[in-house]
Amino acid sequence: MTASGLAWLRVTCAPTDQIVALFWNGNIEAEARLPRSIPRPRLRAWRDWNDQQWTYRGELFDHAALRPVANSAAIAVVPELPRRWWTALRSALDDIGTLSTDRVAIQQGFLDWVMPRYLGTPIDTLAPASWATAHGDFHYANLCGPDLCLLDWEGWGTAPRAYDAAMLHSYSLLVPDAAERVRRELGCILDTPDGHFAELAVISELLHAAARGVSPGLVQPLRQRAARLLGRTLPTFTEIRSGPMD
Repeated sequence: MTASGLAWLRVTCAPTDQIVALFWNGNIEAEARLPRSIPRPRLRAWRDWNDQQWTYRGELFDHAALRPVANSAAIAVVPELPRRWWTALRSALDDIGTLSTDRVAIQQGFLDWVMPRYLGTPIDTLAPASWATAHGDFHYANLCGPDLCLLDWEGWGTAPRAYDAAMLHSYSLLVPDAAERVRRELGCILDTPDGHFAELAVISELLHAAARGVSPGLVQPLRQRAARLLGRTLPTFTEIRSGPMD
């Protein structure tokens, strides 16, 4: 409790010589740059301190009574979200995408490596994506309901256009009805060349994470979705593991 009411306190730390500015300053830069139309807890104040080896940051946010839609990025049941939530979501994605920033949520060089690795080659038939600003971690644990509120802005920056919508769809694939709802509500974003490219980029990224133990249950639905988008089968994981860059 503060003098101005309830608040959230977020404290993070990192070795002083290993701070990644993109993530370290993400919330502060979001507070300075994001329009008020994007629903999120507002950052009231922050403070840094350090000892001999570690740097710490405390960030004080407005308190939000809303709860995340899910406790994890991927969902296991269809979330019950009202029509106004989806309307607000589309509006927020529009507002985020129009922002100008030199922050980068995902590197082109990483996509150049990860997409052919997990999707197979050739990929020269893929339409090149245009780029736009994205939240960068757009999944159900970072989205509140039943009124929309967007959490965790540490990694926002430029990404393939439609990246956020593609990420939400990919994290819905364990629940076909939920994935279909995302496609229906965000079809104007996903059913485009940019949307297809963004899906393939996100799928590659999540398959790379799954190979390291993150959400392994998503592997099969991700591969099935990629195969449908590409119109061909994907390489096996044996072929992926035997490739270069291991």
